Amino acid sequence: MDYYNYAGGFGANDLKIALSLSIAKVGIGRLFYVREKMMNLLMCPVCRQTLSLTDQTWRCLNHHSYDVAKQGYVNLHVVQHKHSKNPGDTAESVQARRAFLSAGFYAPLQQAVVEKIRALKIETLLDIGCGEGYYTAAMQAEVQQCVGVDIAKNAVQVAAKLNKNVVWVVGTGATLPVLDGCIDLCSSLFSPIPEQEILRVLKPHGYLLVVTPANGHLYALREALFEEVNPHQPQKFVEQLQGNFDLVEQWIVDAPLTLPQTALKHLIAMTPYAYKAKPERRQALEQNEHLSLNAQFQLYLFKKK
Repeated sequence: MDYYNYAGGFGANDLKIALSLSIAKVGIGRLFYVREKMMNLLMCPVCRQTLSLTDQTWRCLNHHSYDVAKQGYVNLHVVQHKHSKNPGDTAESVQARRAFLSAGFYAPLQQAVVEKIRALKIETLLDIGCGEGYYTAAMQAEVQQCVGVDIAKNAVQVAAKLNKNVVWVVGTGATLPVLDGCIDLCSSLFSPIPEQEILRVLKPHGYLLVVTPANGHLYALREALFEEVNPHQPQKFVEQLQGNFDLVEQWIVDAPLTLPQTALKHLIAMTPYAYKAKPERRQALEQNEHLSLNAQFQLYLFKKK
């Protein structure tokens, strides 16, 4: 395993192992330089100072502290920033998405995202709206430091079990939990795009990777659920971001699907279709033992001006 990927862990044992593996490769000075960098991405949501990790607690110089939960994440979504008791996805949608994605149905998209990040050769990545971590956990292997943030605590709790080298954070896009100018690439996969916060945390000429449904995404499913199918409009993101970002690349990933009944139910439950569709239409669709669909994803790579 490459040292830089391995050093994503923060525990004392991780440091000892990384030290023994890397003395010949990068030298002691370089090792502690990298570890020091790895402790200086997170930002205190109260006073916006640097957070440092000591004994499973993140602390800032102003003595605000945030314990790492036993599942391996930290909650930086402070009470004064909350608008509801349990914001974000429901437990049902999180579990449905976990089951669906772990079955590999969206693997072509995961592979496309990973390949792009590998080609960019970046060091620090912030995944905004990481959900249960399917994409984030795979992206981590291509960078030195990876932070996944989501407003839904129940999703982050699931994510934290996938990859201990990701810094998993419960937080909000309104105040991204990282310091100014420390991120090489922000990713937003089917998630909101807090443009001003992304501009704040990105390094000069940093990247923004956006994944959103393409025009033909799950058309047959939507046709069965709704009387009128409104086309997706991915181009809106290009228009929204053109003032502060240059569009570097755009491409589409197709994923033909043949879903058994259980996977079909999971797919419906993990999308907004679950509560937007009429119950009778959903129930009728879920009676299908198999359904053939095409998932179609629009990917945009932007660069900060």
